Amino acid sequence: MLFSDFSDNGPMWAGSGPREVRKQVAFPQPFTSEPHVQVAISLWDMDSKTNVRMDLSAESITETHFTIVFRTWGDTRLARIRVEWTAIGEVSDDDAWDVG
Repeated sequence: MLFSDFSDNGPMWAGSGPREVRKQVAFPQPFTSEPHVQVAISLWDMDSKTNVRMDLSAESITETHFTIVFRTWGDTRLARIRVEWTAIGEVSDDDAWDVG
Protein backbone atom coordinates (compact mmCIF):
# COMPACT_ATOMS: atom_id res chain seq x y z
CA MET A 1 0.00 0.00 0.00
CA LEU A 2 1.52 3.32 -1.04
CA PHE A 3 -0.86 5.25 1.21
CA SER A 4 -4.19 4.94 2.99
CA ASP A 5 -5.41 8.44 3.90
CA PHE A 6 -9.15 7.90 4.36
CA SER A 7 -9.09 6.56 7.93
CA ASP A 8 -6.93 9.36 9.36
CA ASN A 9 -8.13 12.19 7.06
CA GLY A 10 -4.65 12.42 5.49
CA PRO A 11 -3.63 14.89 2.78
CA MET A 12 -4.54 12.74 -0.22
CA TRP A 13 -8.10 12.47 1.11
CA ALA A 14 -8.67 15.79 2.89
CA GLY A 15 -6.20 18.04 1.08
CA SER A 16 -6.39 19.94 -2.18
CA GLY A 17 -3.95 21.40 -4.65
CA PRO A 18 -0.60 19.75 -5.47
CA ARG A 19 0.20 16.71 -3.29
CA GLU A 20 2.89 14.08 -3.52
CA VAL A 21 3.84 10.77 -1.89
CA ARG A 22 7.31 9.21 -2.30
CA LYS A 23 8.35 5.73 -1.21
CA GLN A 24 11.80 4.24 -1.63
CA VAL A 25 11.91 0.56 -2.64
CA ALA A 26 15.00 -1.62 -2.22
CA PHE A 27 15.54 -4.47 -4.68
CA PRO A 28 15.84 -7.90 -3.02
CA GLN A 29 19.15 -8.35 -4.88
CA PRO A 30 21.19 -5.63 -6.58
CA PHE A 31 21.39 -5.44 -10.36
CA THR A 32 24.75 -5.07 -12.14
CA SER A 33 23.54 -1.89 -13.84
CA GLU A 34 20.52 0.40 -13.60
CA PRO A 35 17.41 -1.69 -14.41
CA HIS A 36 14.29 -0.61 -16.24
CA VAL A 37 11.47 -0.14 -13.70
CA GLN A 38 7.75 -0.15 -14.45
CA VAL A 39 5.17 0.94 -11.88
CA ALA A 40 1.41 0.44 -12.05
CA ILE A 41 -1.59 1.02 -9.83
CA SER A 42 -3.06 -2.26 -8.59
CA LEU A 43 -5.73 -0.68 -6.36
CA TRP A 44 -7.24 2.77 -6.18
CA ASP A 45 -10.03 3.91 -3.94
CA MET A 46 -11.27 7.42 -4.64
CA ASP A 47 -14.13 9.82 -4.04
CA SER A 48 -16.66 9.61 -6.88
CA LYS A 49 -17.60 13.30 -6.56
CA THR A 50 -14.25 14.76 -7.69
CA ASN A 51 -12.07 14.49 -10.77
CA VAL A 52 -9.44 11.76 -10.77
CA ARG A 53 -6.00 13.18 -11.47
CA MET A 54 -2.75 11.34 -10.95
CA ASP A 55 0.80 10.95 -12.10
CA LEU A 56 2.73 7.79 -11.16
CA SER A 57 6.42 7.29 -11.90
CA ALA A 58 9.67 5.64 -10.83
CA GLU A 59 12.54 8.03 -10.08
CA SER A 60 16.09 7.87 -8.72
CA ILE A 61 16.65 4.37 -10.13
CA THR A 62 19.95 2.73 -9.16
CA GLU A 63 21.27 -0.83 -9.07
CA THR A 64 19.95 -1.23 -5.50
CA HIS A 65 16.74 0.80 -5.22
CA PHE A 66 14.27 3.28 -6.74
CA THR A 67 11.59 5.71 -5.57
CA ILE A 68 7.87 5.43 -6.36
CA VAL A 69 6.42 8.91 -6.87
CA PHE A 70 2.66 9.51 -6.85
CA ARG A 71 1.27 12.99 -7.51
CA THR A 72 -2.20 14.47 -7.64
CA TRP A 73 -3.62 18.00 -7.73
CA GLY A 74 -6.82 20.03 -7.71
CA ASP A 75 -9.80 18.69 -5.76
CA THR A 76 -8.97 15.00 -6.30
CA ARG A 77 -9.69 12.91 -3.18
CA LEU A 78 -7.88 9.58 -2.90
CA ALA A 79 -8.53 7.20 -0.03
CA ARG A 80 -5.98 4.49 -0.88
CA ILE A 81 -3.50 3.57 -3.59
CA ARG A 82 -1.56 0.33 -3.96
CA VAL A 83 1.32 0.20 -6.45
CA GLU A 84 3.01 -2.84 -8.00
CA TRP A 85 6.39 -2.71 -9.71
CA THR A 86 8.62 -4.75 -11.99
CA ALA A 87 12.36 -4.25 -12.51
CA ILE A 88 14.21 -5.79 -15.45
CA GLY A 89 17.95 -5.56 -15.87
CA GLU A 90 21.30 -7.29 -16.06
CA VAL A 91 22.39 -9.83 -13.48
CA SER A 92 25.90 -11.09 -12.78
CA ASP A 93 25.53 -14.31 -14.84
CA ASP A 94 22.90 -16.47 -16.54
CA ASP A 95 22.40 -18.61 -13.41
CA ALA A 96 21.62 -15.61 -11.18
CA TRP A 97 18.01 -15.18 -12.36
CA ASP A 98 15.37 -15.56 -9.69
CA VAL A 99 11.95 -15.31 -11.28
CA GLY A 100 10.04 -16.11 -8.10
